[in-house]
Amino acid sequence: MKKFKKIICAILIAAMVPVFGGCSSSSSSSSSSKANASSSQASSSSDTITITDQAGNEVTLPKDIKRIAVCDILPLPSVLTVFFNSGDKIVGMSEPSMTAAKNGLLGKLYPEILKADTGFIKDSEVNTEELLKLKPDVVFYGASNPEMGDKLREAGFNAVAISVNKWEYNTIETLNNWIDLLSQIFPEDAKADVVKKHSEEVYKMVQDRVKDIPDDERANVFFLFKYDETSIATSGNSFFGSWWAKAIGAKNVADDIEKDNAVPVNMEQIYKYNPDIIFMTNFTQAQPKDLYNNTIGSNDWSKVKAVEDKKVYKMPLGMYRSYTPGADTPMTLLWLAKTTYPDKFKDIDLTKEVKDYYKEVFGVDLSDKQVESIFAPTSDAAEGF
Repeated sequence: MKKFKKIICAILIAAMVPVFGGCSSSSSSSSSSKANASSSQASSSSDTITITDQAGNEVTLPKDIKRIAVCDILPLPSVLTVFFNSGDKIVGMSEPSMTAAKNGLLGKLYPEILKADTGFIKDSEVNTEELLKLKPDVVFYGASNPEMGDKLREAGFNAVAISVNKWEYNTIETLNNWIDLLSQIFPEDAKADVVKKHSEEVYKMVQDRVKDIPDDERANVFFLFKYDETSIATSGNSFFGSWWAKAIGAKNVADDIEKDNAVPVNMEQIYKYNPDIIFMTNFTQAQPKDLYNNTIGSNDWSKVKAVEDKKVYKMPLGMYRSYTPGADTPMTLLWLAKTTYPDKFKDIDLTKEVKDYYKEVFGVDLSDKQVESIFAPTSDAAEGF
């Protein structure tokens, strides 16, 4: 169990600590990007800028940042790369981030990201001597790991905390706040307004279409976060799966589990839940066929409704593993909604939506084939988990 929790911590980039319960609307924002930009400008000198990070620390940074290292916020290197439309600034990130880049669209669009060093961090433990060799101008780390922040600052790094659970696992709100902070630090690349506008438009559209679904007709969904021969893990009521389910007008069948982060479950519980739909993350190498054919371990999934109805789906893998917040978040929400309620979203052309989103928001041109690859991820992206 200790090993299991360690893996989950590395994945989520957060210590196993209590976080806020429930979910909030994505329409709220911590502050406007213009107000933040004004505040930052007022506190900046000719060569530096001062910001408040997502752990409440006031941090003074050089204006001209050329080298960035990311410690334990696994989706952040991909967000930064799309934000800049270049991976040149990323000099260091963790191995799980690299695995996703190699097996997803990120490494194909930005092959320079594959040159980043991964040897300075292992299992959320930073080797500051190795990190010093990378000469980063700024180092991002998880806000739920203040000990890491202290260690980085004591070693002389400009350390900026990024949170994954401050907004109650609301992935839209989390992405908006990440981009807002990055827009303060890198005003020449600012995208806070356009990202927020697009993500909230998608959220509102989904809400408008699912809000009137009667309670007894809402789909019961189960997020298979992790699955191998020895363990099954899902989302209780304080993890991303719970928020995703509510956001698409469905029910997370494991909301009765009042524990933060990914939680272990057994087949008896799954039989009891008997979900209509199963969504498999890219933190597990399992594929839908493994449940259809019972090819992993000794578990029998054949009696589970989602398996009987062939409604087991692998979540997309675009710039990063889509279960977490990331550049793909609005499109992940749309995919989840259309997959769960195809009749309500039959007019939505996902390929067009994804291409338009990346072009309009980040200036990235995707081909139909590249979009298709997002929705057909291989098992390799979960290697190491």
